[in-house]
Amino acid sequence: MAGRKLSILLVAIFVLLMAMEGAIAQGQGKGDGNGNGNGNGNGNGKGQGDTNGKGKGKEQDKGKGEEEEKEKGKEKKPKKKKDEASEYEVLSALPSGQERAFCKAKNTCQFKTLSCPAECQKRKPKNNKKAKGCFIDCSSKCEATCKFRKSKCDGYGALCYDPRFVGGDGVMFYFHGAKGGNFAIASDDEFQINAHFIGTRPEGRTRDYTWVQALSVMFDTHTLVIAANRVSKWDDNVDSLIVKWDGEEISVPTDGEAEWRANGDEREVVVERTDETNNVRVTVSGLLEMDIRVRPIGEKENKVHNYQLPSDDAFAHLETQFRFKKHTDSIEGILGQTYRPGYVSPVKRGVPMPMMGGEDKYQTPTLYSTTCKHCRFERPSGSASTEGIIAQY
Repeated sequence: MAGRKLSILLVAIFVLLMAMEGAIAQGQGKGDGNGNGNGNGNGNGKGQGDTNGKGKGKEQDKGKGEEEEKEKGKEKKPKKKKDEASEYEVLSALPSGQERAFCKAKNTCQFKTLSCPAECQKRKPKNNKKAKGCFIDCSSKCEATCKFRKSKCDGYGALCYDPRFVGGDGVMFYFHGAKGGNFAIASDDEFQINAHFIGTRPEGRTRDYTWVQALSVMFDTHTLVIAANRVSKWDDNVDSLIVKWDGEEISVPTDGEAEWRANGDEREVVVERTDETNNVRVTVSGLLEMDIRVRPIGEKENKVHNYQLPSDDAFAHLETQFRFKKHTDSIEGILGQTYRPGYVSPVKRGVPMPMMGGEDKYQTPTLYSTTCKHCRFERPSGSASTEGIIAQY
């Protein structure tokens, strides 16, 4: 009887030992796959264990980390900026002739219909060189107003005088550049605008007085150049504006619609006169708009600033106001950088001439070159030649 009891006891002990061994193995292999396991069977193991109890949690966590690093390493494409003001569909005019537009911009003006004022019924009036045009603005302003279509040197995106800019952030600054130099005004994924500087350095001065004589607008495979012709004596009644499209000089009509048009690949280009002479509006559909005026340095201005200009040169130059219809958050250029979200101007406020540096970042070899340290635009192959337009100073 005693032997039988001993046998039963031994069997029970054996079964208990087997059960304990199984529990230990199971504890070493369990896991919820969240990468927190240490796989050592101490009850905290949360890796996906194999039959040897070695957790795979760390491996999965490592793999997840590598994927995240790859995602971080990928360069995110800059967001495209839309021009909300012009996001509208033109509707039929009212019986009075006033043009209307249905706003599509995703803001407080969305789905609203704006009508031109009675004082300026059309966006482009017949007598477009003298009369005000209707400006429909579907941005948060949500208004239709009458405006002369000429550059404003105190407005956003202005480039005038001895180059003085007003940035997209509203901050005014000066950029001197250099006589005979070329600089990127704006450079983005789909376009670049360069400026050619003319200038003079009177005796005793340490820097050049400079002005913008020409602009080169480059997009797709095309180049549009707007330049001021060199003249010895200024006459308001003589047109001193030069326009070239892909290297060929074009003539902008002075009568009728007073405009020149071209279809460049997917974009329409329009150059229209906004006065009898020396004033144009340039539009590259979907990209930008520029109001440009050619003007000289007058005798009074020459004396006040002590430019000491030669008597045989009026130093005709451009005054321009830019409006960028679409740009990325990474836009570059002397002016372009001021349109980036969160941009903080480095210029000193409260001084008569706040200076913006960056000559080394934005200088290009020629007016038509897209190469500079911070330039973004890259020309497709087959771009048109545009040599031989800029007068040498």
